[in-house]
Amino acid sequence: MELRHLRHFVALAEEGHFGRAAERVYVVQQAMSSSIRSLEEEVGVPLVRRTTRRVQLTPAGEAFLEVARATLSELGRGVERARQAARGEVGRLGIGFVSGLAFGGLPDIVRRYRELYPHVAVDLQELTAQEQEAALRAGSIDVGLMLLPVRDPGLQTEALWRQELVVALPSSHPLTRRRRLHIADLKDEPFVFFPRAVRATYFDQVMRWCAASGFTPRIVQEAIEVPTLLSLVAAGLGVFLPIRFFERVSLPGVSYRPLQDAPTVDIVAVWPREGHSPVVTAFLEVAREVLAAGPT
Repeated sequence: MELRHLRHFVALAEEGHFGRAAERVYVVQQAMSSSIRSLEEEVGVPLVRRTTRRVQLTPAGEAFLEVARATLSELGRGVERARQAARGEVGRLGIGFVSGLAFGGLPDIVRRYRELYPHVAVDLQELTAQEQEAALRAGSIDVGLMLLPVRDPGLQTEALWRQELVVALPSSHPLTRRRRLHIADLKDEPFVFFPRAVRATYFDQVMRWCAASGFTPRIVQEAIEVPTLLSLVAAGLGVFLPIRFFERVSLPGVSYRPLQDAPTVDIVAVWPREGHSPVVTAFLEVAREVLAAGPT
């Protein structure tokens, strides 16, 4: 049984005339008659009564009409669903992100994405860069947000936004009296920072910057999560160098100051080079739009 037979039958039932039904589905009347005969042969019973003036459905035809309409309606929904999936408008999007991005950039992107694509289920997972790469290879997330570098040749990257480093100081620290600092101003300060194993690129960038100013930071405490490091700053254990959007994190006991000639850190989107979903393409378009407009 072909779908065109169902379409022709529904048109005939609604028009009650072979000629008008044929015009409606853009076929000649002979093709319409042949289509209905083929359908009746396959069903095994007459579906229409042919008279000189109009066509009437048999009881079997009335019963079959209900099924034919439902089938075509369901097919139409399926076609539209497939087109929506191809446009990235339905489905699931798994997003991995490194600790701290929830405080800047990511909430604005996700909020806008959910507004534009309400039928896509968004699954956010806080993961280290190494965990994100493994999750992308395993297919448990679709796109990751992390800091460079990404060495897996099977993954593609795009720098979405760039952030300068700032210094987070205990609010009672004398350096908070100054509006802007130089990295050399921190040479005698204890630092709290990430372990190198967790943020090697970030760690090495800061170490090189400090070395260029004649000192090696004295790291007195390490932690993996940015909120934890900021809590250590608030407790007076040391200073920390987060990226600028962490200034959004208003934590009692922590003050932020810009740093002269501060280096920048690229935050990148990462996704499989082959076979990525249309929802990823849509997400990247939204991310570019949101970040170009600036924070809300």
